[in-house]
Amino acid sequence: QARLVESGGGLVQPGGSLRLSCAASGFDFGRHATSWYRQVPGKERERVAAITGIGDSIDYADSVKGRFTISRDNYKIELYLSMNALKPEDTAVYSCFALVGSGIWGKGTPVTVSS
Repeated sequence: QARLVESGGGLVQPGGSLRLSCAASGFDFGRHATSWYRQVPGKERERVAAITGIGDSIDYADSVKGRFTISRDNYKIELYLSMNALKPEDTAVYSCFALVGSGIWGKGTPVTVSS
């Protein structure tokens, strides 16, 4: 069964950094594009960053360009999101997504940026 499990969220002060991880299982990870999304209650889900299966193409939301970096390790079967210079408006639940069939979502990991 295809599955994604996020980790690494938490509370961080403005200007701080976090690294999120997403462990994949049950599908051929390296063959599928993957993304990080975030959602705040009452707002639409926002795609933060996306990366192709072999990592040759990456895209970021304007709101995180220059601060966030998406990467993947197809041997460890993991997706990452390194977040720097965090702002209070980055507070959200972050979820990973894999473009497999109709799509696979993880349950998400919460990130809170607050002093």
